[in-house]
Amino acid sequence: MSKDKNPRRVADNEARAKLRMLKTSPQKLNLLAGMIRGKKVDKALTDLTFSKKRIALDVKKCLQSAIANAENNHNLDVDELIVAEAYVGKNLTMKRGRPRARGRFGKIVKPFAEITILVRQVEEQA
Repeated sequence: MSKDKNPRRVADNEARAKLRMLKTSPQKLNLLAGMIRGKKVDKALTDLTFSKKRIALDVKKCLQSAIANAENNHNLDVDELIVAEAYVGKNLTMKRGRPRARGRFGKIVKPFAEITILVRQVEEQA
């Protein structure tokens, strides 16, 4: 009398990884997501390795996690994987402040973001 197994949220030839609470703005993170979108995973890993952006290391970890999920959990071939989707969302925003002249208060917002990477196995055309 156990429950039914949860259905997969992605297709049979896909795997996903999500990374939350990245200390950067979603706008800056979206630049990196756009850089790897639609590329083969080995090319995307190379681009992230040599990127000068500070957050590129965390995005690379998320991509490696998606590749590991595809290989270990879904038995997909790593050589045929592409980055099908890479999208960015907002997370919490820390509100800080700084006293300014004449009794005013300067608002400082420190945004956090999250990224979701979906890799898909495609057969190469010969």
